[in-house]
Amino acid sequence: MATAPFSAVAKGGSRTVLITGASKGLGRALSLELAKRGHTVIGCSRTQEKLLSLQSEFPNSDNHLFLNVDVKSNSSVEELARVVVEKKGVPDIIVNNAGTINKNNKIWEVPAEEFDSVMDTNVKGVANVLRHFIPLMIPSKQGIIVNMSSGWGRSGAALVAPYCASKWAIEGLSRSVAKELPDGMAVVALNPGVINTDMLASCFGTSAALYQAPDAWAVKAATMILNLTGADNGASLTV
Repeated sequence: MATAPFSAVAKGGSRTVLITGASKGLGRALSLELAKRGHTVIGCSRTQEKLLSLQSEFPNSDNHLFLNVDVKSNSSVEELARVVVEKKGVPDIIVNNAGTINKNNKIWEVPAEEFDSVMDTNVKGVANVLRHFIPLMIPSKQGIIVNMSSGWGRSGAALVAPYCASKWAIEGLSRSVAKELPDGMAVVALNPGVINTDMLASCFGTSAALYQAPDAWAVKAATMILNLTGADNGASLTV
């Protein structure tokens, strides 16, 4: 397999960061924060309109890449990998942030289609990204992969069983894949904490407003993610 070009990974230098689910919530805030710090962002979203809105907030959008991708689709992610390597080289960091949650309901009241949607996005979506990007990173033995988990990936909660199950899966997937990577690379499960996003509002209602805003969270999260190294491989971390 030919080695794809790798972007700069010098500690403290400019990185290329791929973020799924970049058009809203935590993904949007993290994308803007990383761009503000001089890093190159590859923002992915299945919502073209929100992606264009995000792009309009980047002062030098030509330096970045914004792609319409549905992580649930293996072929969509396969095409993403091809385009990213062609235009930006292999990312230094990947943040698997795209996610969804079920409407508050007991498991026997959650429609099968809704359960499938949570699993297809939160678990299969991450697996699709790993499937197509890890082989690109292996030749250089460089690359950090951050799989967004949750406090509910380490505990249980009523009415959000599908979401909890998906995030427990991310914890197990991350620990297992970590054992398959060469030294120098890392995959971690990252619990972002409790942040005021649309997803939180779907569970907590108006009390979601009591929690920190995504912009404030992104400052801490960006620093943490940029400082991850191969030594963190397999870790379950919290912002």
